[in-house]
Amino acid sequence: MSFHPQFIPQSAHIDRDPATLSNYLAIVTKHIDLNWTIDWDKQVFGGSATLRLEAKEDDVKEVVLDSSYLDINKVEVDGEVAEYKLGETIEIMGEGLTVILPKSVSKGASISVKITYSTTSQCTAVGWLTPQQTKSGKHPYLYSQCQAIHARSMLPCQDTPAVKATYGAKVRSGRGLEVLMSALRKDTVDLGDGVTEFIYDQPVGIPSYLIAIGAGELTYKPFDKLSGRNWNTGCWTEPGNMDAAYWEFHKDTANFVATAEDLASEYKFGVYDVLFLPESFPYGGMENSCLTFATPTIIAGDRSQVDVVAHEISHSWFGNGIGCASWRHFWLNEGWTTYLERLIIRATHGEQARQLSFTVGRRGLVDDLARLEPRFQRLVAEYKDYEDPDEGYSQVPYEKGANFLYYLEQTVGGLEVFLPYMKDYVKTFEGYAITTEQWRGHLFHYFGSLKNGEEVVRKLGKVDWDEWLHGDGGDLCVDIKYDDTLSKACYDLAERWNCARESEDFSSFSPQDVENFSTTQKVIMLDRLETYPPFSPKAVSALDKVYSLSSTGNAEIALRFFEIALKSSADYAEKAAEWVVSKGRMKFCRPVFRLLNEQAPELAKKTFMEHAGFYHPIARKMIAKDLGLKVE
Repeated sequence: MSFHPQFIPQSAHIDRDPATLSNYLAIVTKHIDLNWTIDWDKQVFGGSATLRLEAKEDDVKEVVLDSSYLDINKVEVDGEVAEYKLGETIEIMGEGLTVILPKSVSKGASISVKITYSTTSQCTAVGWLTPQQTKSGKHPYLYSQCQAIHARSMLPCQDTPAVKATYGAKVRSGRGLEVLMSALRKDTVDLGDGVTEFIYDQPVGIPSYLIAIGAGELTYKPFDKLSGRNWNTGCWTEPGNMDAAYWEFHKDTANFVATAEDLASEYKFGVYDVLFLPESFPYGGMENSCLTFATPTIIAGDRSQVDVVAHEISHSWFGNGIGCASWRHFWLNEGWTTYLERLIIRATHGEQARQLSFTVGRRGLVDDLARLEPRFQRLVAEYKDYEDPDEGYSQVPYEKGANFLYYLEQTVGGLEVFLPYMKDYVKTFEGYAITTEQWRGHLFHYFGSLKNGEEVVRKLGKVDWDEWLHGDGGDLCVDIKYDDTLSKACYDLAERWNCARESEDFSSFSPQDVENFSTTQKVIMLDRLETYPPFSPKAVSALDKVYSLSSTGNAEIALRFFEIALKSSADYAEKAAEWVVSKGRMKFCRPVFRLLNEQAPELAKKTFMEHAGFYHPIARKMIAKDLGLKVE
């Protein structure tokens, strides 16, 4: 199907992103050149950022960029020193950096703005680790996490998903440490005195939150290249983790990329590498272009967490390819990505495995909906001006979004009908940032343009769009049923434990109960146990002894056990506290700290304050808020 100009974003009908101070609707960034030197002693980096911008309207007199805790030294416009001013600090948003243009710019004209600056100790994007916080204990380490609005603390930019720009970087570092970025490495130059310059190029336009850096004692190992594919895959990690990381992911990663490529379109980033970060990384994975950042907790030793990489790979088409025009439409990134992730699971393990993944996701969705205020229960979230998008972070855009797409798949007639539409959606919008209305407009146009498509359009017309997109509540507005072939045994075992909850004798349970369960099935069994009233401390202890749950190396299973245990009593509080201080991923640390705070508030607060420095600034802020604390 041909490209449809009516679906290309125009400023007139894009939602204004309330989480940026920039004037991106008047003048937009097309390319960024970064020139940085890392100062490991002061834990800052600086140099310059040069932005090439194009006016989107006539008579543009200024450029307003987002900045946060940056030390601005000089601003130049087209090579000449220019006047600038920093606005007042707005909490979370930072300061607007207004560059006064020497002459107004007409629509379509381009200018270059160079800002000489450095980051500061208050940078919220970058986590700096001491040697003691790394695997070998020999060298410092740094990594960035810019999503949602933290790129502005690393460089002055139009920090909104609505703007996609290419970028290049020259980064200098001493101490013989590697520097990685979310781009293609073009060269390394030995500058002498132990300093190396790393040169990168990202020729695909990406939003600011995908600009990423990681540096430290790192080593690389490529995965096997697939015949007929125009890209390479591999993994970066600290040397002490390489054997485990390579074994865990070399078998599936390239196949996942190939499967996604067959389902959607050609993979356009050239390289798909995974950087396994230290334990303090706050997310399971971050889809930085060319270089996914991943938590080491997914190196489980049994390949049970490889689906995290399938998810991040899927972002190459949804989020990194087609983006959302503002954080209100974040579900277009995460819902589509989760949907494609499960299609990869289907292609790899079969339809029943996809159904099982939906089952697990639905449980996480219901848990999150129970704690969210109504505006964040909606698929199209409602943010206030200058509100941190992280405030609404939950499983809603992921799971409600993926379930909505699955519901539409069923509505239009199944995968045979839906997959060609998905390919056309990717073809139509790749490289653009869009709104929910643009997505829906294309959906109806696509099916309406097909021969005999009237029947599908009629079915789509019966969908309760307002309820799906703007409705709140504790579950999906449609009770979608999933195939229970793989989940029934999990539910049956959970029910056996529920029936035995008052028993003094748990000898009828044994490790053989779960010996044929996959990790996902164990998760489903534990999720079902959580839906029952709290178990007695004796039953919880028996559950642990029979299945060795509190000592498992699989963080997904340990998390669920500690949730069950802490809802029962404080018996496992000390053990949970010991576990959580090495888990920087917010999916794990936040719920455990919240439950610890209910059962043993003094222990929860003491544990957090003693280990606050371990957590990335984003996680540190959110945990402190959960516990009612303030941290610097």
